[in-house]
Amino acid sequence: MKIRVATYNIHKGVSSLRSTPRVLALKKAIAEFHADIVFLQEVQGRHDRNLARYANHKREHRIWPETAQYEYFAGESHHSAYGMNAVYDHGHHGNALLSCFPIENSHNHDVSDHAYEQRGILHCVLETPAGRVHCYVVHLGLFEGGRGRQTVQLIEAVQQSSNGEPVIIAGDFNDWRNTLSDRLRNALGVTEVFDELGPKSALGDMVRSWAGRQPRLAPARTFPAALPWFRLDRIYVRGFKVDNAQVMAGPIWAKLSDHAPIVAELQLA
Repeated sequence: MKIRVATYNIHKGVSSLRSTPRVLALKKAIAEFHADIVFLQEVQGRHDRNLARYANHKREHRIWPETAQYEYFAGESHHSAYGMNAVYDHGHHGNALLSCFPIENSHNHDVSDHAYEQRGILHCVLETPAGRVHCYVVHLGLFEGGRGRQTVQLIEAVQQSSNGEPVIIAGDFNDWRNTLSDRLRNALGVTEVFDELGPKSALGDMVRSWAGRQPRLAPARTFPAALPWFRLDRIYVRGFKVDNAQVMAGPIWAKLSDHAPIVAELQLA
């Protein structure tokens, strides 16, 4: 069975430069993924100020929907689940999953490392024609020490809940130094979608081979969206073969969020 997946940090539905609404444009962009499963970060479940300001805006592209963003993006084609992480006076935001497959159940794990940065891991169990698939929507913290502790919690959550069934872990890891990938591979037996598909340096791999070292595996560059340089966003899988993966980058995507999305095509092994 083939599954097309995407991960995208949507910057709360506003542009990264002027903080103007981009919710309608994001809905159209997400539809262009043609994805069966979409992992979203920084999704607003509620924002009273923007709703009051933009609900009936004269410019259609600036309209703010009355429904939660994840429900608005899901529409009639996908099911949705939401994990509320950051709560403030005028609203809240967190992670969300959109799925064309029924969501059997969902649970949000609070992995906040300190009071000033609320983070969570949204775990959803999907009922696909080929069996259950476990999806984990991830958005880790900005500080390396905290990310390490959150990764330990992620590993524990996957080990305790996935029951050896197929797994997709995707989101914004903020792991720009790529220090977490090997820990996830070793503990969970996962593969990052660019491990086999991403661009590699033949000379670099040859030198590593002579030194008795493994080829260097690097995720794709996804931040900032206008000119991606930092490797922040990932899709890890277990029980799947990766057919292809790509970063959707360029001027059009830079207008929507500060992160570029990743889209991958998988085959259930």
